[in-house]
Amino acid sequence: MSDDDVIGDIYAGCFRRLVVQLYAVTGDLGEAQEAVQEAFTRALARPRRFVRLDNPEAWLRRVAVNVARTRHRRRRVLDRLLHRIGPPPMVADTAPEHLALLAALRELPTGQRQALALHYLVDLPVDEVAHALGVSVGTVKSRLSRGRTALAARLTDPDSDPTRTGRIDVRS
Repeated sequence: MSDDDVIGDIYAGCFRRLVVQLYAVTGDLGEAQEAVQEAFTRALARPRRFVRLDNPEAWLRRVAVNVARTRHRRRRVLDRLLHRIGPPPMVADTAPEHLALLAALRELPTGQRQALALHYLVDLPVDEVAHALGVSVGTVKSRLSRGRTALAARLTDPDSDPTRTGRIDVRS
């Protein structure tokens, strides 16, 4: 039996069970399904190593929980940034908050803007952002950190463009 067949059997045997377990953890069925799919994707990346595990389902569960936690943390960071200008828009529109965010993003250096967009808006993990941009993981982490700091400063700076809304005057 090939490694792919073994992984296929494991998928058939435990995918639903893992989704139910992750649904209990995340409270979101779509998020649970995506986390479990990501876990299987990682298993497929190294099939020989995966099929030799003593308990592949436990490994998949651990990876899926970690994926869900990471995605939740990233969403919280973005929510904090966007909280300063109001709720994030669901679609592109001309609301002042949305325009302020887009204007602030355009002011960032290209590398920071690309890293922020791919990580928070496209929801790519740091390693995939690094691969997409052709840079190291450390570079992406640095760009994300500096980009978040610069974006927060631009969205809260009372001396910047007066047409922006939702700013907090930290001098008050």
